[in-house]
Amino acid sequence: MADVEFVNTEYGKNWVRLLHIRRLGGKQQDVRELEVCTSLTLTSQKDYLHGDNSDIIATDTQKNTVYALAKTKGVTTPEQFGLDLCHHFLSSFSHVTRVKVAVTMAPWRRMKVGGQDHAHAFIMTPDAVRFCNVEQARKGTPVVHAGLKDMKILKTTQSAFRGFIRDRYTSLPEVDDRCLETVVYSRWKYGTLNGLDFDAAWNTAKSTILEEFAGPPSTGVFSASVQKTLYDAECEILGRVPQISEIEMTMPNVHNFTVDMSKFGLDNKDEVLMPVDKPSGIIHAAIRRKTTAKL
Repeated sequence: MADVEFVNTEYGKNWVRLLHIRRLGGKQQDVRELEVCTSLTLTSQKDYLHGDNSDIIATDTQKNTVYALAKTKGVTTPEQFGLDLCHHFLSSFSHVTRVKVAVTMAPWRRMKVGGQDHAHAFIMTPDAVRFCNVEQARKGTPVVHAGLKDMKILKTTQSAFRGFIRDRYTSLPEVDDRCLETVVYSRWKYGTLNGLDFDAAWNTAKSTILEEFAGPPSTGVFSASVQKTLYDAECEILGRVPQISEIEMTMPNVHNFTVDMSKFGLDNKDEVLMPVDKPSGIIHAAIRRKTTAKL
């Protein structure tokens, strides 16, 4: 058709799973399990327009490249592996104009036996799932986003929700103290990669979210709303990791309703609750560092 034009074209391979074992000497070993998605944009669209596949880097080739680079480059962090893949496709194929790589890392942790870290045994500890997105255009610098998801957290007190608008459809009571549960999703962008330790930055972001949510171990911290807790965590992360230029977070308000036991002649003082995952409130905010205006 003469009256249409391409907005975007890309293709790739999704969900390439790999387990990389790093042998450190003797019986000491380390593991990284990744799920990788690759996507390429080419200079032409002749494959779409004319069925000419002569420029196609087959998705099976992309899959094999993931495995080959895991062998030749190793896997230290998801972010660095994404950077390695972008560099490979851009340096190997002159007709590739853009590469996108998404990496999710399985949360394996070294097993403790008798209070000591085991040399080569691991346990899955899915308290949070780490992921990243790396994108690079030809003649451009890499753009790296990192994040965490599926981090389910709960505190049983020091959370309130008051002062919201009430109209004829409002049934939610105001509360001074409630159980607060959420499942955190957070994604941030690195403004620079200079001096950046990907592992340290990710661990700092995760621990900061937990600290802002929970507060000091013996006393906790008061939360006036999920919105305030979310915003405070984002600001603190920007303060602790200078390479992060912007961050977004989503925290659904997973409800736990007190079970009415008055019909049984029992006084339930918020000791027995009924978790309800749907429907849930959803709270999201994205912030970034202010840019200094140049006159």
